[in-house]
Amino acid sequence: MTRRHALLAATAAGTLVAASLTAATLPASAAAAGCAVTYTVQSQWNGGFSGNVAITNLGSALAGWTLTFDFPDTDQRVTQGWSATWSQSGARVSAASLSWNSALNTGASTTIGFNGAWSGTNPVPTSFALNGTTCTGVVSPTTPPPTTPPPSTPPPTTPPPTTPPPTTTPPPGGAAPSLRVSGNRLVTAAGATYRLLGVNRASGEFACVQGKGMWDSGPVDQASVDAMKAWNIRAVRIPLNEDCWLGLSGSPSGATYQQAVKAYVNLLVANGINPILDLHWTHGQYTGNISACPDVNATCQKPMPSRQYTPQFWTGVATAFKGNDAVLFDLFNEPYPDAANNWSDMTAAWRCLRDGGTCTGIEYPVAGMQSLVDAVRATGATNVLLVPGLTWTNDLTQWLAYKPTDPRNNIVASWHSYNFNACVTETCWDTQIAPVAAQVPVHAGEIGQDTCAHDYIDRLMTWLDSKRLGYTAWTWNPWGCSGGNVLIEDYNGTPTKSYGEGYRAHLLSVTP
Repeated sequence: MTRRHALLAATAAGTLVAASLTAATLPASAAAAGCAVTYTVQSQWNGGFSGNVAITNLGSALAGWTLTFDFPDTDQRVTQGWSATWSQSGARVSAASLSWNSALNTGASTTIGFNGAWSGTNPVPTSFALNGTTCTGVVSPTTPPPTTPPPSTPPPTTPPPTTPPPTTTPPPGGAAPSLRVSGNRLVTAAGATYRLLGVNRASGEFACVQGKGMWDSGPVDQASVDAMKAWNIRAVRIPLNEDCWLGLSGSPSGATYQQAVKAYVNLLVANGINPILDLHWTHGQYTGNISACPDVNATCQKPMPSRQYTPQFWTGVATAFKGNDAVLFDLFNEPYPDAANNWSDMTAAWRCLRDGGTCTGIEYPVAGMQSLVDAVRATGATNVLLVPGLTWTNDLTQWLAYKPTDPRNNIVASWHSYNFNACVTETCWDTQIAPVAAQVPVHAGEIGQDTCAHDYIDRLMTWLDSKRLGYTAWTWNPWGCSGGNVLIEDYNGTPTKSYGEGYRAHLLSVTP
């Protein structure tokens, strides 16, 4: 989730409710039109914020819709959106329905969301229109508790399933197994099938560039790892920052940052937990469609890695951990070259993902996944590599056709799945993800739901378990569950209500 991930406490929030309904005296031949919109700033931090927009159709049934509004300040912009096709021209923002939420009957609602940027002030938009029908209303500020992006969608209409009690004991002692790809499975050195089941431990991607130290002031000691083991966690995905590893910017950076990563990785491996090193934030100035920040430094998620520095990053990481095949390399968090090109040429986007070079909409030379595979293998490292798909790693439809070549045939398809993504049903998983999983291992590197419940992830994990696929949930950080996707209340491993409780219970009921 980005997916979703430089996380500061909320400092301000606002809610606007707008409604418009045509008069009941319309002639019989006219279609009633009207709408209600609730715009909520879920969280806000220095230069960024998370927005949530709930739309209710009060008029005749719609087969498709487009919501439009204007930001009051010229520096406000959408940097990443979901559950709609987002675009912005000047102050005007448009969000068009997707296939799965295009139909809105009278009284029906849907919710869409986005991450945004601001400078100076972040005022709430004052007017919205749905298919050209203005929805007017008044501003009613609210102050939600501190949260972290990505933003949330409304809670489910039915209560989440009752959390079952744990049914197994924590994992036994011993070091994490060395892993390799065999067919469409990850296996141990002995050839036994092994699933990576665990969590993301965020902050290595953002803390060093936000003046927050190495791990966001959270512990990475034996006690914190023991708390993970009590959940039966067998894998921890660790997001990293390119600039901090290479010493280009941030503090700590360079050798100090590298040593901290190595120490944490070694601690996890010694405790039977496989680390997944994920390149999350990278160098390269990007100001195009859905830009998360204009900074050339690695201070936000970029659409693709940089040819200037990213191969160098992976050369360094691979050199540091080659010979330890318990460590896996996730080559890039959530590519979105398709969004950078406004989804106008998906073939070009898949080529950009694999081959890099000059990619439409991206200002800097791009490092494709093939060049990153080559950089790792040139060091002699044999570690398993995770290769992402498009659209923030939610789209694997052409992954097999554009899979990079690995001389060791040691590649896993990386997939991310949240309740606000496009592919959120068993039908979609069966048609888009299962065909990939039939040929190569698929690992769901980020799963979650921003409602703080566990109904979506329960469905998702049931499907993943049926296919014997691994998953690591977002996130093992005590940032408050009001924004969703937060598993713990503290680093002692106290689970958040519903979301954390449900995930913990599930991990304790399954085996790798």
